[in-house]
Amino acid sequence: MSIPAIIDRTIAAKYNINGPRYTSYPTALQFTPFEDTELLIDDSASEARDSSIYIHIPFCHSLCFYCGCNKIVTRHQDRAERYLNYLEKEIIQRSAFTAHRQVKQIHLGGGSPSFLTIAQHTRLMALLRRHFLITADAQISIELDPRHTDRSYLGWLVQLGFNRVSFGLQDTDHQVQQTINRVQDTGHIAALVSHAKTIGFSSVNLDLIYGLPHQNTETFATTLAHVQSMAPERISLFSYAHLPSRFAAQRKIKDSWLPSPDQKLTLMELAIRQLTDAGYVMIGMDHFALPGDELCSAKQNGKLHRNFQGYTTHDDLDMLGLGVSSISETQRAYSQNPKQLNEYYAKLDAGKSLSAAGCRLNDDDRIRRFVIQSLMCNLQLSYTQVTAKFGVCPQTYFARELAGLAPFVEDKLVTLTDEGIEVSENARLLIRTICSTFDAYLSQPDITHRYSRVI
Repeated sequence: MSIPAIIDRTIAAKYNINGPRYTSYPTALQFTPFEDTELLIDDSASEARDSSIYIHIPFCHSLCFYCGCNKIVTRHQDRAERYLNYLEKEIIQRSAFTAHRQVKQIHLGGGSPSFLTIAQHTRLMALLRRHFLITADAQISIELDPRHTDRSYLGWLVQLGFNRVSFGLQDTDHQVQQTINRVQDTGHIAALVSHAKTIGFSSVNLDLIYGLPHQNTETFATTLAHVQSMAPERISLFSYAHLPSRFAAQRKIKDSWLPSPDQKLTLMELAIRQLTDAGYVMIGMDHFALPGDELCSAKQNGKLHRNFQGYTTHDDLDMLGLGVSSISETQRAYSQNPKQLNEYYAKLDAGKSLSAAGCRLNDDDRIRRFVIQSLMCNLQLSYTQVTAKFGVCPQTYFARELAGLAPFVEDKLVTLTDEGIEVSENARLLIRTICSTFDAYLSQPDITHRYSRVI
């Protein structure tokens, strides 16, 4: 890809606004009290044939200061045992909605799923297999904290059926690690990656974050070199969103320690250059994959999809979220479980509908979601596909929005044709800003400050 055009400071400054990451549309900020649990996985409301399951494990052994996830820091292992008791209740309650569907994907996130012991993982996987129709070739993935993972742990996970793993590396520089309260040994992570590849994991992902305190081009280049030497199949490169007003732990990070916007952009450019030079293909706006990975095939075939876990190859699956704060997604609704553990437990004890918030998608939401998904994933939109799927003429329906793309067209970031919209590869990192043109909710007062900068 063309790096020089990406690093144009004038263009970057012009469009580096606050905006959603569009892991959903409408975004979670539009969720309101929501009780209609039956809409989660409903034949009459969904076009999806099969299902994906996300399970949120909220517990962590220690607090990482940069983290904005829903987590509970504790050393008490018995809290996980109690949590599994309630997950069992939820699984039994929710399994009725997917009894006739096959489950093709399972993902454990957090918090940190590595908080669970192998015995607890064994119990959880047995519950899932008892109550859901999991296909033999299902992708079963897990996020792990390498500080609490060893080779034996990985071996047991493979035996339980896990075939994809993601390690939170973030940065290998000791000063950066100290400042974010996440000191970990790079050699240990490299050994875990190597071992995972040899024992049956078909894909290994490493998470990186740019924009962390005390990062500079020299130290981050070293981090990137470490990652390249480990050769994971996938790399996630996330921008650190400093929102101390929303996440209390981030108040431990002084603004003066953070790279300036210009320095942060340089770090991002550095990562793109080093990773693409090493043979990785850039996927979407923040993922990289080796050429043989199925994400690359999905990108080439225009089959990428985006959900709350990032980019995926399946666009025909409803997602059932299990656990505290988890979000379920269908073609016509989003539904989120309670964010607080006590409320989650209380609703299950009372046998009530577990949904705490969510929204039903009207026809306009569905059309805009399709447009935003197409642009976020494939950098293009086909008018013919929109018409075939929704029966509207995009040029008429989105006349105001298409006119609003004029600045992007003028800056050669977007091309409008009779067939549709094409986004330049060099505008990939600004795709959130481009997509926001089609967001009907951003006109609400005081909403944009709740989002992070796009770069």
